[in-house]
Amino acid sequence: MAEPAMSVSPYWELAFDADGDAAGPERDRLLAEVTRRGVRDLLVFAHGWNNERSGATRLYDRFFAPVPSLAPRANLGYVGVIWPSMAFADEPVPDFPASAAAAVAAPARPGLDEHSRAALTAVFPGRGDTVEQIARLLRLRPDEGPSLREFGRLVGGLVEPSGESPGCAADTPAEGSPGTGPEMLRGDAVRVCEDFARALERVESAHARAADTREFAFTPKGLWDGAHELLRQATYYAMKRRAGTVGERGLGPVIGRLAHAAPNVRVHLVGHSFGGRLVSFALRGLPEGVRTVKSVTLLQGAFSHYAFATRLPHDPRSCGALSGRQTRIDGPLVCCWSRFDSALGTFYPLASRMAGDARSVAGCVTGLAEGFDIGRFLGPKWGAMGHDGVQAVDGTPHVALADALRGALPASGCVNVDASAVVRRGGPPTGAHSDIVHRELAQVVLAAGRVGRPAAVGD
Repeated sequence: MAEPAMSVSPYWELAFDADGDAAGPERDRLLAEVTRRGVRDLLVFAHGWNNERSGATRLYDRFFAPVPSLAPRANLGYVGVIWPSMAFADEPVPDFPASAAAAVAAPARPGLDEHSRAALTAVFPGRGDTVEQIARLLRLRPDEGPSLREFGRLVGGLVEPSGESPGCAADTPAEGSPGTGPEMLRGDAVRVCEDFARALERVESAHARAADTREFAFTPKGLWDGAHELLRQATYYAMKRRAGTVGERGLGPVIGRLAHAAPNVRVHLVGHSFGGRLVSFALRGLPEGVRTVKSVTLLQGAFSHYAFATRLPHDPRSCGALSGRQTRIDGPLVCCWSRFDSALGTFYPLASRMAGDARSVAGCVTGLAEGFDIGRFLGPKWGAMGHDGVQAVDGTPHVALADALRGALPASGCVNVDASAVVRRGGPPTGAHSDIVHRELAQVVLAAGRVGRPAAVGD
């Protein structure tokens, strides 16, 4: 495959399928060329919600563009991870124009636009008939009792795992047992759709108040609007599970092979959204003794803020799925978060609670206050990395972005960086979740890996 046109070089791509199997020719090309190209520091970026390979490559091109000028003396190489995930067409990404398919005017909820329908068919191969039945129900909006329950059944069948590892599904025991699937798809679909509809109303009205404009005008939501959101959240539950599988079964072992082929190359992992979960689970898949990962930077990580916890505050006998794995990094784990991320501040805790406990949270949603932060109503048990950072890991400092850029990052362990100063743009339903293409965040990645600085002994 020809190398895509990029603002940086040398650049490689690593593609994985849903089961974590790597595309052999691309992997082998990286392993063969990285030493010959004189790479000392290798930046490996995993995307989050994404529909097309070209879109992922465009993200990497934009994010990496300022890096050479920020570290002009470093011998850098770049890797873009490609894995099967998707975004819905009604989720605008700041600084990125919609693809040709997404540019087609999408119908107002609760209908399923053609772009999202095609994406669902692509990421869940062999389930096209199920996608068509889901789309038909969203278009016709029949009776709201039996039809909503049928809708819930269809969505559950769509996102059920194939060969993906069930052990990669949950970040904490509260999110469900391996292989059981999210509780929100086993409970009362009518009640779940009502909860999501109310959450949509609150998010949109909060954006309208914050923007003081008619652009985000409040629109009452019905049960089928909630059904559309149930489809989105169930799909993202599947993407979250898949990200863990690709990280542990795919990227981790490839880094192990890279350590053998090029032992002097320093690896720096970067992940956005579920890509943050992917690179974190890669730590669980690293072969014993591999110490080439020198930093991990999470940009709006869409997984539990307790994933690295050694003891859960609400369940002291349990720990996070990645407990202690940050010690596999020969450097820091930097978690960038933003209070403007409504995908993680509102829908992540709501969906996570429903994944493990489908009891109604309507009272919490009704009480949603200014700033659309449902986390304080549901409690910290369901919070996300990208909303408030790593939690329940002793010694984790919290620093402002400006301080991080001045060199306040530790040499090891976890650190939370408040990136709200730059990660702040985006409308409903996801807010600033994808507002990550900023020079300052590229600087954080380099600072985390001590790239461009004099090497310390052992680096």
